[in-house]
Amino acid sequence: MDTLISAAGLRRRQESGERTVLLDVRWVLGRSDGHSEYLAAHLPAAVFVDLPSELADHAQPERGRHPLPAPERFQAAARSWGINDGDTVVAYDNSGSMAAARLWWMLRNAGFDSVYLLDGGLSAWRAKGYPVEEGEVRPAVGNVSLGDGAMPVITEEEAAQWSCHGTLLDARAGERYRGEVEPIDPRAGHIPGAVSAPTTENVAADGTFLPAEQLRRRFEDLGLANSSDVAVYCGSGVTASHEIAALHIAGFTASLFPGSFSQWSNNSGNPVAVGAEPFDADAGSESRHAGQSGTSATAGSSVEA
Repeated sequence: MDTLISAAGLRRRQESGERTVLLDVRWVLGRSDGHSEYLAAHLPAAVFVDLPSELADHAQPERGRHPLPAPERFQAAARSWGINDGDTVVAYDNSGSMAAARLWWMLRNAGFDSVYLLDGGLSAWRAKGYPVEEGEVRPAVGNVSLGDGAMPVITEEEAAQWSCHGTLLDARAGERYRGEVEPIDPRAGHIPGAVSAPTTENVAADGTFLPAEQLRRRFEDLGLANSSDVAVYCGSGVTASHEIAALHIAGFTASLFPGSFSQWSNNSGNPVAVGAEPFDADAGSESRHAGQSGTSATAGSSVEA
């Protein structure tokens, strides 16, 4: 099953009359203007999806900042967006699919395979000169039946041991991985054994995903092979979904650590490594509790969650 659809491909679907549910998932960590931006301009007939309230439960230290919602709650949300069994769904945002990928992963995890990311999002659509519209779209309630568990996930305990047999990728910005800055979580650094693989390096300057062969080379350079056991985390499991989408495009299957570093760093018993290498040479850092708290972050960190 393909992961992406181009703006031209989506336009052809619309012109052919193929039923397509469009979902606008505009959200960036630390900002609350996604809905107002949607109201100002969105793809025709697109329904707004609020990531914090519809694609996550309330933050819980033991589960992270964006815990996955219960399956029945997610199904109710999907029906409210107008999704029926047999539909095709296209999700998009205006931040390189960093937020929309959360919805892509959740629908795939729920057993709904016919879901795609609009490559390049709203910017790619507008660059083609295709129309947008204003205002709220309120669709008829759908009848989709969703399951759970179709995508692999790992637990906090499995994340602790993952580097013993596989590759654990940290999808956050490099400065957060190295522990130089931590804008939101309790401690700075990374899960010991994890390899830095910033999500922003999956996309080109225009927000489209890099070609499959280029993504493949990128992940191979990080040590991946066809037989690799791969798992991914980020700050709270949102942009890690984007990394999993990129891995799928490149031909790899990867597991998600849903609670990610927000869950890991809230457990005082978990070690945290700092620096550019997977394991910190200073054993004392494994009990590191100090981090740089605050609301500011260096470039690239603001779109991560």
